[in-house]
Amino acid sequence: MDADHPEQDQNWDRRERGETEVERLDRNWNSLLQELRVVQTGVQLLTGFLLTLPFQARFDVLGDDMQAVYLVTVGCSVAATVLLIAPVGLHRLLFRRHRLSVLVSAAHRCAYGGLLLLGLALTGVTVIIFDAVAGTAAGLVAGVCALALFGFSWLVVPVMLRIRNAPELPVS
Repeated sequence: MDADHPEQDQNWDRRERGETEVERLDRNWNSLLQELRVVQTGVQLLTGFLLTLPFQARFDVLGDDMQAVYLVTVGCSVAATVLLIAPVGLHRLLFRRHRLSVLVSAAHRCAYGGLLLLGLALTGVTVIIFDAVAGTAAGLVAGVCALALFGFSWLVVPVMLRIRNAPELPVS
């Protein structure tokens, strides 16, 4: 099953699962909703936390560079929140319009973008916290480590698994 060739995946679902196209789309939509439920609460809490930081007494500890990192981090967090909640709005606007294929495809893209921005926001938070507690050098090292961890676990490992465990599907 190759995401670059969805027709092979669809043929496999039809043959092995006995699914119709609509049943497959319903299953994909439900899977996507479950994934979004996992991240939505966390990204909303992160965004809320970030939005309150400037009103804390120790916010002045951040230098100009870290305040810039903070603003970029808030932007990433807000954008991640928007993208990870966007499928709800899409669903409302496309409800009863027989556009499930469009909905699943658009929500899938929103989830990808939202996760990317969430990883960047969490990296920014790591930099800010380590900078405030242990200094700029520690903040930068922690940020690089966080970014590497997100890149490895959210990109490298899935791509490796996708390549290594891809079953050979006959082309129909």
